[in-house]
Amino acid sequence: MSRALQPDEELVELDAEAVRTWCARAFDALGREREEIDAINVYPVADGDTGTNLYLTAEAAHRAVEAVFAASGPDTAETVRAMAHGALLGARGNSGTILSQLLRGMATVLADGCDGDHLARALAEAARAARQAVAHPVEGTILTVASAAAGACAAGGPLVRVARDAYEGAATALTATSGQLDALERAGVVDAGGRGLVAVLGALLETVTGRAPDRAAPAPLPPAAPREKCAGEDGPAYEVIYLLEADDAAVDLLRSRLDALGESLVVVGGDGLWNVHVHVDDAGAAVEAGVEAGRPHRIRITRFASDATPAPGRGTARGAGSGTDGAHTHRYGTDDGYAHACGTGDDAARAARGERVPRAVVAVVPGEGLAGLCAEAGATTVRTRPGEPPAEDELVEAVRRAHAREVVLLPNDTDLRETAAAAAERVRAEGVRVALIPTRAAVQGIAALAVHEPDRRFDEDVVAMTAAAGATRYAELAIAEHRSFTSAGVCQAGDVLGLIEGDVAVIGKDLTETARTVLDRMLSAGGELVTLVVADDTPPGLAADLEQHVRRGYLAVDTTTYHAGAEAPPLLIGVE
Repeated sequence: MSRALQPDEELVELDAEAVRTWCARAFDALGREREEIDAINVYPVADGDTGTNLYLTAEAAHRAVEAVFAASGPDTAETVRAMAHGALLGARGNSGTILSQLLRGMATVLADGCDGDHLARALAEAARAARQAVAHPVEGTILTVASAAAGACAAGGPLVRVARDAYEGAATALTATSGQLDALERAGVVDAGGRGLVAVLGALLETVTGRAPDRAAPAPLPPAAPREKCAGEDGPAYEVIYLLEADDAAVDLLRSRLDALGESLVVVGGDGLWNVHVHVDDAGAAVEAGVEAGRPHRIRITRFASDATPAPGRGTARGAGSGTDGAHTHRYGTDDGYAHACGTGDDAARAARGERVPRAVVAVVPGEGLAGLCAEAGATTVRTRPGEPPAEDELVEAVRRAHAREVVLLPNDTDLRETAAAAAERVRAEGVRVALIPTRAAVQGIAALAVHEPDRRFDEDVVAMTAAAGATRYAELAIAEHRSFTSAGVCQAGDVLGLIEGDVAVIGKDLTETARTVLDRMLSAGGELVTLVVADDTPPGLAADLEQHVRRGYLAVDTTTYHAGAEAPPLLIGVE
């Protein structure tokens, strides 16, 4: 953090160290006020997690800033961009997503200058960008508070005056929010997201003056009473958030499609990378819209609380989101692995009579070993061979062969995204309900199939499978066919390439040693389960060696091994 200011000393510019300090203080402030903000969260959904989501978003921004300082001595522009980019990658919930766009808007101006006038323009750009990101802006929210902050300091001036005017304008607007929304007025509270933004601006004021602003004691919450329905409680069942790599034109179309599917739509970011947030009833359709727009990843699907009793076997995602009182981030688990993935005896009888079964899974897999494994789990499989991906007609025929009213399609390959989407559209025209889950590797398909439960509602099953796939990071080992330039350096023909999430991360000479290095890199980010899929032509003992490597170095991590058979990559790795 920057040096402490001396008495009566005030900053005239936001240098890199000052931005670093602001980021750290904002993170600390949201940590202190997290529970109080959660407690007043009643809009747009009374799920009690706004404080937590803002805190986690600020934490991601803080980590990104500290990372650039650890790597070099960044200037102000690099620091504010890191803060905004970190928030974009780690944005949680409606308010966290909007906060990330506010920071992005500020970064575009502060990168060009960091005095008081630039700060005033930065806050104006932040408010504008945030409103533009929200499909249907509502007054009495964090957007109102942001606009008030920008308006209060629009005249510019010295840095301290601008920061103080912005903070005071935001605080005044926050107080007024309780009368701008019926949900807030009924609950007797101010807007939770707006309160979080006031905390962030208070951290900025403390950074430039060296003195924390006076904080009014939080108003006591009204006594518990029979709970009224607040706006949003009768709304969509799921919150869907994902990062998306896509161009501007595709994102414009995505906004229109998601706006028709649900509400609370916020799409933030730019320059090819976006964070998408929406509340919907059909979570699978929201994810599929992202697949058609570009490349979605880090998918998080949360079911809002309801009075309904959860179905048996339903659990909370591991590492997929914050644990909150009001919502459950979906990752459905079973104790017996693939047992729940199998169809029922009634399904088999229907198929024998030529009747449509209720639901089926169609999976694209490499190698006859994986095909057999998935078939045993009840899936209809499509084999893919090196350099020979299945055509659209093959996928259409596989869905027809499944002979089901509802089908979950697992392409298990990034390059099959468009082909699978086109096949799904063709079969939908025949009256089959198809959900395309954007699995990018066979290990993600295995994770999705492991939590498939055909007796569950279709939407819930798709949510569970999507969450399981999204929580699985993947890697692949391949042999270089010729000399080439890669993201990890120059490789020669015959080198072993370790690809993590599709990018070459390791170049080695020995398959086992390269596999160990890839595993260590993946597990450095955490994990509870490693899945190894081994081809027939790999060195004897490879799987046993890697299992021992995991047991020796990562005591809390389990390992499961499957044999892919012939015509599969040497090794596929999944980490959940």
